[in-house]
Amino acid sequence: MSRSLSLAAYRALSRRKFRASHIGDIERPDGELLWMHATSQDRLHVLCNLAARIKSQRPELKVLATVDQRRTDSFSPNGCDLLQVLGPDHPDQARQFLDHWRPDMCLWAGGDLMPNLITQARSRTIPMVLVDLAEDEVPARRSRWMPDLGRLTLGCFHQILVRDEAAAEVLRRAGFSSARVRVAGRLRTTATPPPCSDDLLDELSGDIGGRPVWFSVGTQPAEVDLVLEAHRNAVRLIHRLLLVIDVADPGDAVGLKDHIASKGMRCADWDDGDPIGEETQVVVSADPEALGLWYRIAPITFVASTFDRRPSGRNPFEPAALGSAVIHGPHTGNYPDAFARLDAISAAREVRNADQLSAQVVALSAPDQAARIALDAWKVATEGAELTDALIDLVQDMLDMREDTHAGP
Repeated sequence: MSRSLSLAAYRALSRRKFRASHIGDIERPDGELLWMHATSQDRLHVLCNLAARIKSQRPELKVLATVDQRRTDSFSPNGCDLLQVLGPDHPDQARQFLDHWRPDMCLWAGGDLMPNLITQARSRTIPMVLVDLAEDEVPARRSRWMPDLGRLTLGCFHQILVRDEAAAEVLRRAGFSSARVRVAGRLRTTATPPPCSDDLLDELSGDIGGRPVWFSVGTQPAEVDLVLEAHRNAVRLIHRLLLVIDVADPGDAVGLKDHIASKGMRCADWDDGDPIGEETQVVVSADPEALGLWYRIAPITFVASTFDRRPSGRNPFEPAALGSAVIHGPHTGNYPDAFARLDAISAAREVRNADQLSAQVVALSAPDQAARIALDAWKVATEGAELTDALIDLVQDMLDMREDTHAGP
């Protein structure tokens, strides 16, 4: 009885305290919709990274990411199809949100729970999983008028995955069973390295021979000259050094070969089938399917789009997971958590200009240096992979069960 009174009291209070806002004019896409809620900017990045992994196995799935109104600077990184900023936890707005989006499942990361929204979602039998809950995020007793509101809200989740044993113990003391609460570790960005044809890798390795190679991935037009200047400087010390430039947008490759030639460098266009000879200094590639090949060929990867303040770029764990040492610029775009984790243990090198970039390329061309930093980066890149894989399986299973009994529109 006290729990239902707690919720009734909270709903009455939130009606008086908050004003419902318009839910927006974005149409709900057809088919299955996975709703992911992030309670921090870092979690938004990680969830959308997870979404991309899930969608690679479930191509028809659409993903809605939500954040609360205190994080209106948030944007939707790669992997999430839609971004909705939630207003206050008003009961009418919760109803409008659920009526409009009709999600097939909810994955909620972190604390800052919204009792009206969460309890209404549970009443509609929407499967919900709470992940990455830290000890200090476990809802506390609000007041003598709403003593069990936090426990009632947490009880709406089918599973609760916490960061550590301390958080799990708090929940067990609150009456949650070990079957529902699981210590899973911290939710982190991971990466699935892009595939590569073994035959093509062997063939290209033979063509290049023993030449040192470095790779600039996701290069923006404004970064091309910086990368070329760094390469020119590095070649003075490593005469056979080969640069591979991948462009951020395939359209940016038009005219790039001529631009490189105008700088006095001999260039091959990979997409046009140009041969890579001993005299080739730069290779241009715009084919995203070739990324796995270049990550494996190059022991050094400059993750570009990091001299651009706009949110963009690629996940640095892609090259790191394949043993390529990572260099990056000052702006970490869509992957701040991944870059911060690498930088924290010197498993990546940050540069701020062409001179610094060339210096790091030269330094990491020494096999022992590249191997050390690549090993450290690989350890970071694969941390959290077990939790990510488990979540992918859990989401797939829950959506399959939902499809069997409550097929989406």
